[in-house]
Amino acid sequence: MTTAEQTPTRTQEPATPDRSRWMAVCVVTLGTFLLVTAEQLPIGLLTTVGSALSVSEGTAGLMVTVPSVVAGVAAPLVPMIVGSLDRRILLLGLMALMTVANLGSALAPNFAVLVGSRVLVGIAVGGFWAVAAGLAVRLVTPADVPRATAVIFGGVGAANVFGVPLGTLIGDMTGWRIAFSSLSALALVTLIALLAVLPRLVASQAIRPKVLMEQLRNPGVRVGIIATALLVFGHFAAYTFVSPALQKLSGIDERYVGPLLFGFGAAGMIGNFLAGAALSRRVHRNVLTIAVAMTAAMPLFLLLGRIAIGGAILLIVWGLAFGGVSVGLQTWMIKAAPQAVEAASSLWVAVFNLSIGFGALTGGIIVDKLTLQGVLWLGGASALLAALAIWTARTNDAVR
Repeated sequence: MTTAEQTPTRTQEPATPDRSRWMAVCVVTLGTFLLVTAEQLPIGLLTTVGSALSVSEGTAGLMVTVPSVVAGVAAPLVPMIVGSLDRRILLLGLMALMTVANLGSALAPNFAVLVGSRVLVGIAVGGFWAVAAGLAVRLVTPADVPRATAVIFGGVGAANVFGVPLGTLIGDMTGWRIAFSSLSALALVTLIALLAVLPRLVASQAIRPKVLMEQLRNPGVRVGIIATALLVFGHFAAYTFVSPALQKLSGIDERYVGPLLFGFGAAGMIGNFLAGAALSRRVHRNVLTIAVAMTAAMPLFLLLGRIAIGGAILLIVWGLAFGGVSVGLQTWMIKAAPQAVEAASSLWVAVFNLSIGFGALTGGIIVDKLTLQGVLWLGGASALLAALAIWTARTNDAVR
């Protein structure tokens, strides 16, 4: 018996809905699309912003690092701070904050103000994800939860495939301030849509530090957190440097790297929905399959990726596998802690975001101090450890 099952009266989630609210699911998906686009857009604007505000590209990179770290901290803190506040009101407030934050970025007179606005973006991202990650159980019937979770996380893939490239294009054509202004306008549209379609989302109980710690005593949640940390850390340690890997290891011309990365993102979207469909049947088996696929894809670059076609195929396989990570592990957390979905989800979101930052940082150190091949070995080894952790939960009925 898990900890969540032992203490239902303290962390019980509201009753499941008697009908599925797909319009609300779609609007939450628009929110996740916006969040990821806002978090990652500066990647495509580093040089432009750095030049305009007289800072180096390395310093401009703080526009990406700061919100990721802040989001990791905000994910568990925001639900604790707001207590039993209606989650509908919380989501509306966070989307309003996102609207103001991006407007602040667009109007920033100097880099310090711009970074300050990115702190607000991080708070909005972490707080919104902490609630939205497990929101499917509040909006649809139990049978539709895996599919609704896949739809919500589809916003992540859409942001990588369409949002960030389109935002970068707008920035290149009209200026980086217009790109951030566009994000602010989209956030306002999302705010209005959330106001129109979200039902009242009563919090059954405020999340306290004790409740969060209780989740770590739940074996299923603990394995999910460990697997998330390892998979996301390993992925971003390697994927951050996938462009030089494609060029130097696979011999692919720089002109084709962009289209291949678009292919990676498209494969990720496909993987997200394939995983969502499969997870309705066997959660443990499918999450283990995802981890094993990532274990193979990254190190195989060093063998089969030595030619262009091999590198391209492995990149697509990698994208398909990683596309299922978010929906797979979030579904795992829902299954492992059905009585404490929001608490478990906030921990999961925190670990996910922090692992992004630490993975990219570690990968950079390895590339600078050792070799480019080292990050692919690290990514594969991390995925292997995640697969082993997932395998140990094979007898846990909650996540089978």
